[in-house]
Parts: sequence; C-alpha cells; structure tokens
Amino acid sequence: MKKSLVALAALAFVGVASAQSSVTLFGVVDAAYEHLSGSALPGSVNKLVQGANSSSRLGFRGTEDLGGGLNAGFWLEGGLNNDSGAGAATSLNNQPGGSTGGGGLTFNRRSTVSLAGNFGELRLGRDYTPTFWNKTIFDPFGIVGVGAETNVSLGVLTTATGVRASNSVGYFLPGNLGGFYGQAMYAMGENSSNSVNGVGQDNSKDGNYFGGRVGYANGPINVAISYGKTKNVATDGYTDANIGGSYNFGVATVMAQYNQEKVNEALGTTDKTYLLGVNVPVGPGNIVASYNHAKVTGDTFKANQYALGYVYNLSKRTAIYGTYAHISNSGSAGSFTTNGAPTAALGSSNGLDIGLRTSF
Repeated sequence: MKKSLVALAALAFVGVASAQSSVTLFGVVDAAYEHLSGSALPGSVNKLVQGANSSSRLGFRGTEDLGGGLNAGFWLEGGLNNDSGAGAATSLNNQPGGSTGGGGLTFNRRSTVSLAGNFGELRLGRDYTPTFWNKTIFDPFGIVGVGAETNVSLGVLTTATGVRASNSVGYFLPGNLGGFYGQAMYAMGENSSNSVNGVGQDNSKDGNYFGGRVGYANGPINVAISYGKTKNVATDGYTDANIGGSYNFGVATVMAQYNQEKVNEALGTTDKTYLLGVNVPVGPGNIVASYNHAKVTGDTFKANQYALGYVYNLSKRTAIYGTYAHISNSGSAGSFTTNGAPTAALGSSNGLDIGLRTSF
C-alpha cells in the first residue's frame, strides 16, 4: 500500500513539474542543389548546400513558470551544414579573429538565458542583433539562398555582429503595448582596458556593439526601424541602419526595406540598398519575388538583383522549393548570388536553388 502511495505521489509531482516547465527539441534540415554562373569570369559551379530556403539547425528551448507572472527560459540553437555533417562556427568576442568551433556542433545561432514578465524580457548570451530582424522579416527570401537581399549589400551582415552578437545583454518590450514592440542590445568584445593590437592601436573597445529596434504590428501591417554600431579599430567601426515594412492584402503580402551600411567611418564608405518584394499564396505553396538595388556613395558601384521562387508545401513541416536569381553589375560592382559565384566588376551572376526542407 505504501509503495502504491509513493508511486502516486511521484506521478503527481511529475505532473506538477511538467505543468510548470517545458523543454522542446526543434530543428530544420534543408538541402538544395545549387548552380552558380558568372559572365565576367567565365565558368560555373555546382554545389549541394544547406539552408537555401531556411537555415539548417538543431536546438533546445525551455521555460519555467516561476509564479507571479515571471518566467525563466533558455534557448540553445546550433547551425548545421547537413551537406557535409559539420557544425557552424561561432564568434567568441564579436571580432574577426574570434571565430571558433567550425566542424563540431556549437550553439552559434543562439545561446541565451532569460527572465520574462510584465516588464518585458531580459535576455543574456549570444543572440540576434536588432538590425538583423528587418533584413530577414521584410525579405521574401529571408536573406538565404540565391535570392537573398544581402547578395548586393556592402557586407556588414557578414561581419561578426552582422546577424548575432556574443556576450550580449538584451531587453525586449512586453507584448501588451497595442502592437508596439522594441528591442535594445549591448554586447561586449571583452578586451582589457589597456589592450592594443599589433601596430600599437588601442583596441580595448573592439567587438563592442549596441543597437535597437522599434516597430508596430497590427493586423495586416508591420513596420520597424533599427540601428546598430560595432567598434573595430581595423575598419574604424561599422554601422547598420534600416527601415522595413509589409502589408498583407489577403491575395498577397507586399514588403519593402531600405538599408544603409557604413564601413570605415573616416572614409565614409556607405552602401545603400533598396528592396521591393512580394509573397503570393498559390495552391499549396507560395510564389516569392523581389527586386534589389544597391549603390555605394562616392563610387561607381551599382548592382541590381531580380529573384523569383516557388515553395510547394508537401505538409505543414515539409516543402520543396526552387529559386532563380540574376544580378547585373555596373561600375565597380562585383556582386554575386551567394558566395562562390564566379564574377567580377561589370559582370553578371546567375543562381539556381532546387531543394527540400523539413522541420521538427
């Protein structure tokens, strides 16, 4: 009898614990055949790539109800190169020389612990930068694959803090503000106060990042503006500012964004990009298309990208897709559809993705 009571008590305890906390395993596996070609440097390349529709990943997330409206949470998410089985690299200090971990699984995409309540959410660890969100949310291709908006950008997104920042402290507004939302982040490069680089320059602030984003989403409309700045003595720092928006007309969602990236503030190398995109539900899938234009101030750099794709949903979790993109360059521009396309200034570049994606 006592054993039965003990067993019932244990089951009751497990039930209470599971009601107060939860842990979820999740992920995406995405593989695509990719063909790239360029006109200025004749040739082409064929690849099997990951993440041409949605970046491959494996993650764990969980929450615990602390009572009184408070919740604790964690999020551990790592990128996967499922074409080879290798993990993705991460950055230790938000600086070019801080990359580590390529080959084995790292939680490079996100590794945070958080506390949330009526006040909003406080988040600590490696997380997405505020300026990243506008680029991906208001791009019908989600800045992945041959149709990504970032193919014609100056390249701030490829820097250590272009997408995520390590050693960060972030704050998010609560979700009960009538559609208004916001995020602020400060991240540390973790250099000593008397740190200098190999040529005697003070690099104590290298890798320090701060940024913010505010927006409004209600019904069919979503609009947001963001700004971020990273310290780096080698490039005199770089900044990223953007504004984006979308409107769902029912038959189609139209989106637009404007980005301004600046590298080496002393020289004023500034890239401005414009995007117009559309997502149209057709049958069991969606047609997506975009036009991107980029130019660099004080330079002859100009590039235009046209992209068209279709995602066919086999189920709620699995889809097949295809994307074609073309970039035409003028002046000094040598933009290309994803890394690896042979092209050069004045040349053009073409890219094709055909892939399969499943999520869990």
